[in-house]
Amino acid sequence: MSLKPEARVRLVFLGAAGVGKTALIRRFLHDAFEARHRRTVEELHVLELDLEPPGPTLRLRLELLDTSGSYSFPAMRRLCIQHGDVFALVYSPHEPGSFEELQRLRDEILEAKPGAPVRLVVVANKSDLGPATGNSDRLAAATVQREWGARHVEASAKQGCNVVGLFQELLGQVDVLSGRLSPALRRRSIPDPLAKEPTASTRRRPSKSPNCAIC
Repeated sequence: MSLKPEARVRLVFLGAAGVGKTALIRRFLHDAFEARHRRTVEELHVLELDLEPPGPTLRLRLELLDTSGSYSFPAMRRLCIQHGDVFALVYSPHEPGSFEELQRLRDEILEAKPGAPVRLVVVANKSDLGPATGNSDRLAAATVQREWGARHVEASAKQGCNVVGLFQELLGQVDVLSGRLSPALRRRSIPDPLAKEPTASTRRRPSKSPNCAIC
């Protein structure tokens, strides 16, 4: 019996504290939202997905790395960047300074991966709160698209809006996965572990049950 070809992709979520990095991951994995903010140091979540045709059947090991928004762990953050394949840079238009933090993080990514293609998507989370005052939303999107040459998406972890779309954008940065993601990303229903203390590394296999509320 021939073994399925395998691929490993690590998505690294970066951004200031409180912008919703953990909430986006939790909404994607469990279709759930917790309003109370939990301080994250580093958590690794692992999914194994079988991607069907077009193309050969492929087993994907999808690693989601949730990082700290604190400045207290610069060496850890640099290591996360060096081992990341695609980056989700998360900010909230309603959190002053959170987009400026992404500009600094992007510079850090470019410095840590010199000469390598930098695959990233910028995420404006908390779209359920409506437009920010002034035109900061438009300015941020224009900076990302025109100056950085990157994708800018809006999402709401609270309402579940465009969360699967965000992950499709992230994984769409990987050529071998292009066009094969939508059914696989919707075939998952993973128990919510909030009743237990979160661990630094969690490994979960998706079931075949569809589960994702998107507006």
